[in-house]
Amino acid sequence: MGEILVGTCSWTDRALMAGGWYPPGRRDAEGRLRHYSTQFPIVEVDSAYYAIPDARTCRAWAERTPPGFVFDVKAFSLLTGHPTRDTAMPDGLRPEPRDPKVLDAVWERFTEGIEPLRVAGRLGSVLLQLPPWFRPGGRAGEFLHECAERTAGWPISVEFRHPGWWRTTWADATRALLTRYGMAAVAVDMTQTLPTSIPPVTPVTTPRLSVVRFHGRSAAWGKGSKEDRFRHDYAEDELADWLPRLRSLAGRVDQVHVLFNNCCGDAAVRAAERMRRLLAAPASADVPG
Repeated sequence: MGEILVGTCSWTDRALMAGGWYPPGRRDAEGRLRHYSTQFPIVEVDSAYYAIPDARTCRAWAERTPPGFVFDVKAFSLLTGHPTRDTAMPDGLRPEPRDPKVLDAVWERFTEGIEPLRVAGRLGSVLLQLPPWFRPGGRAGEFLHECAERTAGWPISVEFRHPGWWRTTWADATRALLTRYGMAAVAVDMTQTLPTSIPPVTPVTTPRLSVVRFHGRSAAWGKGSKEDRFRHDYAEDELADWLPRLRSLAGRVDQVHVLFNNCCGDAAVRAAERMRRLLAAPASADVPG
């Protein structure tokens, strides 16, 4: 049976820092991470999507957390075809993802930045979160092939935001594509009421890893403010419904990463705490999924 690691998609979210989850004396940069790592064994570095991580910072993260703690790092926006601000680009480069020289330079900087985590054995996964306009098809396969070449030897997970990837007509091909490159498929929990909703499927595409990201179930997904998109407090029965699926994944892979992205106030950490308690209970108590 593989490990199930539960955590959140940020430990520095502004609303979380403004609340009371971090105790007095643990509210500076070092103290927050040290406290978080006493509560959970994993975190996603969501900030890496907005700015390329600095190697010194990543080295400090590894030093401030206990052995076995891991970081899933979200790939920088330009690397997954998302709009990128000029000010986020290194070395005065323009955000031109179709320029091979720009793409090479950004991949190089991103690789250098996260290298301390990889060397320390703390890199849980690099998340390639692909935009909703990234549709199934030949060009998508070429893109993943290019990513596989650039990230050879890394643990990679892929989250599709276009629902077509996991619908009946494409699901088998999607699974085969990720399996070919040894990339872990990311399962998603989100509202199922929208045309853009990703179905909550749990495919296994590498024996090393599965990732499940809980985005909340807001009907404002894809529009409105961040608070509107991610405002959701998971009820216990909503989490319990996932227990059989999480245990099934753990029976097929070495490690399952369960990450809560409903980062609105302290909702994510509270949901992660609740999920850990549910997983600690005997499997016979699971609610059928």
